Amino acid sequence: MLTNSQAIVLHAFKYGESKLIVDLFTRQSGRLSFIVGLPKTQKGRLKKQFFQSLSLLEAEYDERPKVQLQKLKDVRLSLPFVSIPYDASKLSISLFLAEFLYHALKGEQQNQPLFDYVWYSIAWLDGRTDSVANFHLVFLMHMSRFLGFFPNLENFREGCYFDLRAAAFCAEVPVHRDFLLPEEASRVEMLMRMDYPTMHLFRMSRQDRRRLLEVALLYYRLHLPDFPELKSLAVLEEVFNE
Repeated sequence: MLTNSQAIVLHAFKYGESKLIVDLFTRQSGRLSFIVGLPKTQKGRLKKQFFQSLSLLEAEYDERPKVQLQKLKDVRLSLPFVSIPYDASKLSISLFLAEFLYHALKGEQQNQPLFDYVWYSIAWLDGRTDSVANFHLVFLMHMSRFLGFFPNLENFREGCYFDLRAAAFCAEVPVHRDFLLPEEASRVEMLMRMDYPTMHLFRMSRQDRRRLLEVALLYYRLHLPDFPELKSLAVLEEVFNE
């Protein structure tokens, strides 16, 4: 079935001499993998530069349900980046998010609210002109809303614990070890109150950000099967420690 959809590039790698295997998260079909033949001349439609991490595309493809590698008919940049490739902080965040999404969205079917959230977030990051140091933290925790394990804030009280497995604040220490003590639990509640326009108003040290990122990734590992350690994490931490 011929389908037109917005799409976000999650990952691309070279296959043979003149092809790419590309993973896209599409608005109409969820996550799909494509085999893409690279053109031999500059006049070809499917240019390699279209498939950089997190590129926002308009794609036309022939979707076949039982085929592992779909075929792209046409693709164009929907929103060319104006700052992400040229800003060290934004570039490191984008590489981290691309690796994160590649694993977090495995097997993801059509989920248009989730797609719209990711698309809007990438576009917002590219257009932002002031500090983005808290962006990845806000992105990770708010994305959990669309995957079914958004923290329940109703029971938050000063001095309570946060049960990472149950995704809930609690008055008593959980019987397992995957929980946060009250001081860190309060930081999670603070993080959930942030959004992109207001996140620069919340002051955090480098150590606070590093710890909250560790907590966020642990949270995903507890809720998503086989979620791995991320290789790009070291680069992200190095950039924000400078």
